[in-house]
Amino acid sequence: MKHLLNLLAAIALLVWGSQMVRTGVLQVFGANLRNILARSMSNRFSAALSGMGVTALVQSSTATSLMTSSFVGQGLITLPSALAVMRGADVGTAMMAVLFSTDLSWLSPLFIFIGVVLYITRKDSKPGRIGRVLIGLGLMLLALRLVVEATEPLLQAEAVRTLLASVSSDMFMELLLGAVLAVVAYSSLAVVLLIAAMASSGAIPLDVALGLTLGANLGSGLVAAITTAKSAVEERQVTIGNLLFKVMGVAIVAPFIGLWSHYVRPYLQDPGQNVVMFHLAFNIFNSLCFIGLTQIVARWVTTLLPKPEEESAAKLLRPRHLDPSALSTPSLAISCAVRESLHQADVIESMLIGLQKVAETDDAKLSEEVRHLEGTVDDLYSAIKYYMTKISRAELDEREGQRWTEIISFTINMEQIGDIIERVLLDLEDKKIKKGRQFSEAGMQEIHELTQHLLDNLRLAMSVFLNGNVREAQKLLEEKARFRDLELAYSATHLARLSQHTVSSIETSSLHIDMISDLKRINSLLCSVAYPILEQAGALAPSRLRQPRQDLPKV
Repeated sequence: MKHLLNLLAAIALLVWGSQMVRTGVLQVFGANLRNILARSMSNRFSAALSGMGVTALVQSSTATSLMTSSFVGQGLITLPSALAVMRGADVGTAMMAVLFSTDLSWLSPLFIFIGVVLYITRKDSKPGRIGRVLIGLGLMLLALRLVVEATEPLLQAEAVRTLLASVSSDMFMELLLGAVLAVVAYSSLAVVLLIAAMASSGAIPLDVALGLTLGANLGSGLVAAITTAKSAVEERQVTIGNLLFKVMGVAIVAPFIGLWSHYVRPYLQDPGQNVVMFHLAFNIFNSLCFIGLTQIVARWVTTLLPKPEEESAAKLLRPRHLDPSALSTPSLAISCAVRESLHQADVIESMLIGLQKVAETDDAKLSEEVRHLEGTVDDLYSAIKYYMTKISRAELDEREGQRWTEIISFTINMEQIGDIIERVLLDLEDKKIKKGRQFSEAGMQEIHELTQHLLDNLRLAMSVFLNGNVREAQKLLEEKARFRDLELAYSATHLARLSQHTVSSIETSSLHIDMISDLKRINSLLCSVAYPILEQAGALAPSRLRQPRQDLPKV
C-alpha cells in the first residue's frame, strides 16, 4: 500500500509540475505567444511551425488548441489555418517529451531552489512568474525519478503482474486506458512521460506502452474537445477537427505497432526512449501525412458542426470577446473583459438611440424591441462578471487589480443604465403612446437635446474607460456639470409652459419631469467612469464642500 501511494504521489507531482509550467509560461509570454500564432497564418506550413514553437514553450497542445480555437471564434483566422497550427502543436509537445525523457534529474534541485527564491522574493512580478516555471520544471524532473523508484517495488507484487498481463495484447483497452489517463491528467505530455518512466522500470511491456501512448494522443484531442463543448460552434470546429486527425492517425498506425518493436527496438535499448521516440514519430507522421488535408477536414467538420442559422443581429448581441484560453494570462483576460464591456456599452448606445426615436415617433413596436435589449445588457453583464471571477486576483499586479475593479464598476453602471432606459420606455408607452398624448414642441426639443448630450457623453465615457486619459476624464466631469445645468434650465422652462396653460405640457408634465430626471441619472452613471482615473492622477479634491467661513454662526 505504501509503494502504491508513493507512485500515486509521484504521478500527481508530475501532473502538478506540468500545470505550473504551462500556466507560468502563459502568464509571462502569453500575449507574445498569441501574437505569434495570429500573425503566422500566411500559409499552412508557417502556421504549423508557429504551433510547434508555441506548444514547445507552453508544453501543452491543449492550451495551443484553446488559443487557436478562440481566434477562429473571433473571426481572426480561418478553420483550415487553425487545423494547420494544431498539426505543428502535436509535434511540439512530442519534442518536449523527448527532452524530458533524458536524464536531467540533476537539474531538479537547481530549478526548484532558484524558482522558490524568485517566486518568494518577487511573487507578483515577471521574475516571480519565471520562478513559478522553474519550480514546475524541477517538480516534473523530480517526479519522473520518483515514478521509476516507486514502480520497482510494485513489480514484485503478484497482483500487479496479473493486472499488467490482462492489459497486454488488448489494443482497444490500451487505447482506452491511455486516453482516460490523458483526460484525467489534462496533459498528454505528463501521461507520455509517465508511460515512458514505467516502461523504463519494466512496470509495463513495450508493446503495451506504445498502445497507451497512442491512447494518450487521442486523450489530448478529447481534452480540448471537452473543454470547448459549450463554446461557440466556430471554436468547437477546431477541436473536433484536430480530434479527427488524431483518430485517423491512430487508425493507420495502431495495426503496425509490432513493426516498431521489430525494426526500431534494436537501435533503442531503453524502453522509455522507445516510447518517447515513438510518440514523436507518430506525431511527425500524423502532421506530414495530413497537413495537406486541412481544407478537406475543415469541410467535413463544417458539415458535421454547421453554424446555426441566426440573424446577424443576434450574433452581434452575444458575448464574443470573453476568451477562455486567455484566463491563464491575467493581462490578456483583462483586455478581453474590457472589449466585452465596450460591447455592452455599444448595446446601451443602441438603446439610447432607440429611446430617442420612440419619444419622437411613438413607435410602440420599436419600444418593445429596445426594451428587449435590456435583457442582452443583463446577459453581457452576467457573462463579464462570471468571466472576471475566474481571473485569479492573486496573480494580478497593482495596475491589473485596479483595472479589474474598474471593469466591474463600468459593467454595473451599464446594467443600471439599461434598467433606467427600460423603465423610461415603459413610462412612454403607458403615459404617452397608449393615451395618444404628445410633448410640446419645446419639450420635445429639450428631450432631444438631452438625449444627444447623453450619446456624446456615452462615447466619451467609453473612450475614458478604454484609454484612461486624464484630460478626457476631466472633460467628462465638466459635461456632468453642464448636463446638470441643462436639467435645471429645462425643468424651469417646463414650469413656465405650465404657467402659460400649454395643454400638451400639462398632459405630459409628470412624464416630462421624470424623464429629464432619469436622463440626469444616466448621465451621472456615465460620468462616474472619470472618478478612478482622476483620483489616481491626483486631480480630485478631497471634498466638494467649501471651507466654512469663520464669521458664520455655529448651529
